[in-house]
Amino acid sequence: MRDNAKQIIERIGETDQLFLQENTPELALERADLRLQLVKISHHRQEQIHFLQEGIVLLEQARIEYAEMPMRTYINLSLHLAKAYMMYFDITKEERFALITKQILKPLTCHDHGEVFLMLASACATKNETALARHWLKKYSKTSDFDLNHLHEYAIFDQFKTEAWFMEMIKAKLN
Repeated sequence: MRDNAKQIIERIGETDQLFLQENTPELALERADLRLQLVKISHHRQEQIHFLQEGIVLLEQARIEYAEMPMRTYINLSLHLAKAYMMYFDITKEERFALITKQILKPLTCHDHGEVFLMLASACATKNETALARHWLKKYSKTSDFDLNHLHEYAIFDQFKTEAWFMEMIKAKLN
């Protein structure tokens, strides 16, 4: 794990140098993602919060700094930003971070992107908004992005595994 952290930190230095030459939305995404990777491997709350704050600033800035970017890039920036806020929620248990996640992703629902629906379902589930979580999970299940293994990576959905609607949704996808 120590070698992995060293590689990530080295790449942060490289990407920060590239930023000084020319910033792009894709570079901002990589720079933020590297910081989010450090959050995952850190065992110190203050370090995690520091890296989250850096990542969030990079993602927010990239979303507003570039008037022109492909929609796919904007969605990826938004998804990473939502993930960062959900990581913040996991660390602090402050519901406002789940609310911010919903505010980031709700405008993107018109693009029928599976990961957007899945993240919205996760944010709703953390706020005990079962009906909304169910709604977004059903939308997710109807996309080509649906992946049962990926769905099971979200422990927050364990609370629904015995619910009839959840089992029917899974059964429908397996058939």
